[in-house]
Amino acid sequence: MSDTLQELRDRALAQIKEGITPEKLEEARVAFLGKKGELTAMLKSMKDLSAEERPKFGQAVNDLRSELETAIDEAKKRMKSAMRSEQLKAEAVDVTLPAKRQAVGHRHPNSLALTEIERIFIGMGYEVVRSTEIEKDYYNFEALNIPADHPAKDEQDTFYLGGDFLLRTQTSGAQVHEMEKGRIPIKMISPGRVFRSDEVDATHSPVFHQVEGLLIDKNITFSDLKGTLAVFAKEFFGEETRVKFRPHHFPFTEPSAEMDVSCYKCGGTGCRFCKGSGWIEILGCGMVHPHVLEMSGVDPETYTGFAFGLGLERLALLKYEIEDMRLLYENDERFLTQF
Repeated sequence: MSDTLQELRDRALAQIKEGITPEKLEEARVAFLGKKGELTAMLKSMKDLSAEERPKFGQAVNDLRSELETAIDEAKKRMKSAMRSEQLKAEAVDVTLPAKRQAVGHRHPNSLALTEIERIFIGMGYEVVRSTEIEKDYYNFEALNIPADHPAKDEQDTFYLGGDFLLRTQTSGAQVHEMEKGRIPIKMISPGRVFRSDEVDATHSPVFHQVEGLLIDKNITFSDLKGTLAVFAKEFFGEETRVKFRPHHFPFTEPSAEMDVSCYKCGGTGCRFCKGSGWIEILGCGMVHPHVLEMSGVDPETYTGFAFGLGLERLALLKYEIEDMRLLYENDERFLTQF
């Protein structure tokens, strides 16, 4: 019987040595050590041995099993080490080659303009207040002196979400929310995305951004409004910038005005950029209507204030001399990487 074990040992070790792949090694393990393997079959044949031979034979079979298991484990380790070496060779990096350059993004023209606007107004003591893009009809229209039958409501045709909720057409709702809190004085700007049912063209989009400002305190006059916006214009467009106010009408301010800045391309002499007028319109403004103050819980006999609103995209187009608003949203890297 010992000759049989020796012959099995020699065959098993030879097959393990030849198992150069995990699959071949597993085949050898199953053939000799598996439930139906040769070594297991030998253990079952012990019933044919005498009582004196069984212990010796059982010990010899167990010793051979341990030897073969050790041989298989060592073969697996050698195989794993060899595979790792091959992998390291295949993945070797030539450190003398030039490094791959990472494409790094940068700020969008809208973000650049908004950061500059916020910096200017924060420097004048204003707080940046952001509000929700879904607003109640009351805060978007009625609280701003635009009742249901007011023509201005048609001009700001928007997207209703059912019931009393809509996508806001202006960020003025944030101002009303702040006034209702009753913490006066108020000195804030409210930037954000707004929505109107407009056709897409070079100067219009159904989705755009506004920055609106509000100041409420005692003894605030139109001269405070003019001085504030003049400082903003000089900071944003350049120290030589002049401002001009033209009478206008807005439901939520009285008196109301539109503000122009002198063309920073020609200095006000007239050019293609300002269409020969020397002036460029940039925003609307005015003194907060007393009725708007009353509806928001502010006493118009004690407090006055001014408000203004500008289109972020318009200022970005002007500052960076972009001729078509659609370029801001087409994600063309050839355009965006210029900023």
